[in-house]
Amino acid sequence: MLRYITLRLAGLIGVLLAVSALTFFLMHAIPGGPFDAQALAQNKVLPTEVITQLNIKYGLDKPLVEQYLTFMLNAVRLDFGYSFTSQTRTVTQIIADQWPYSIQLGLLTLVFSMIIGLGLGLGAAIKQGTWLDYLGTTVSIFCMVMPGFVFAILLQFVFAVRLHWLPTGGWDKPATWVLPVLANSLAPILTLQRFTKSSMVDAMRANYVRTARAKGLSEQRVMLIHVLKNALSPVITVGGPMAASLVIGSFFIEKIFQIPGIGFYWVNAIQTRDYPMIMASTLIWTALITITYLLTDLAYALIDPRVAFVKES
Repeated sequence: MLRYITLRLAGLIGVLLAVSALTFFLMHAIPGGPFDAQALAQNKVLPTEVITQLNIKYGLDKPLVEQYLTFMLNAVRLDFGYSFTSQTRTVTQIIADQWPYSIQLGLLTLVFSMIIGLGLGLGAAIKQGTWLDYLGTTVSIFCMVMPGFVFAILLQFVFAVRLHWLPTGGWDKPATWVLPVLANSLAPILTLQRFTKSSMVDAMRANYVRTARAKGLSEQRVMLIHVLKNALSPVITVGGPMAASLVIGSFFIEKIFQIPGIGFYWVNAIQTRDYPMIMASTLIWTALITITYLLTDLAYALIDPRVAFVKES
């Protein structure tokens, strides 16, 4: 197992280098620069001399390869420099201050999605052909065809603008959590419902389940011990990376509901070409997803003893 983890961590470094290089050079391939974009957003025109001085100040006048190597050497020490749009705060400070909002949104979304998604999936598998099965299918189809940002705007229009039950945005009280969590839960509910139902149906049809029933075990014992445990493995495979993607920030949801999380700042960084913020957010997201895949594989092996990390000779 140690050799397996070491190889995966080495692969993580390779992925981070590839993603960082691709992101860095694609950012700089876009015509113009960050200060041009900021001036355009404010309907201003900066003199060429001012832009030149700003580029010199932030090292943007140097060759791209030199800029990239300098950034990566600093990134190893978790020093991503100052944000171009919030010049009094470093990128690390912004992430430390704003990430808790994204984590809270992600955890609330995960809990709500697990209750609904797992519940509908289990019910649809156990009660096939009943109204519960049809309800789960209807909900999953709705989650599949409805884009999250469209659903978010629809929720705002109905519950905030028309009914005045809930605020349109913010994140300062429990009432502001409801609509973002609902809008952010579409994809997780779809994933959990479909995978849970499929895994449960496959497990219920397995030979070991027929054997357990033939031995006279109660249906409750068969479902809890023989079916549910084996059906959880595929769900964990998709659930781990899904949880990581939720806590890193839901970009469109945070922007629509004006939640000051890391996703909100990432969208603003894209619009204003805030290079340090874009790079830091992308690298953190990549690292979290990759590490989560590793932890998911380890958890998969603990649940299913048949999984091995190395090939047997």
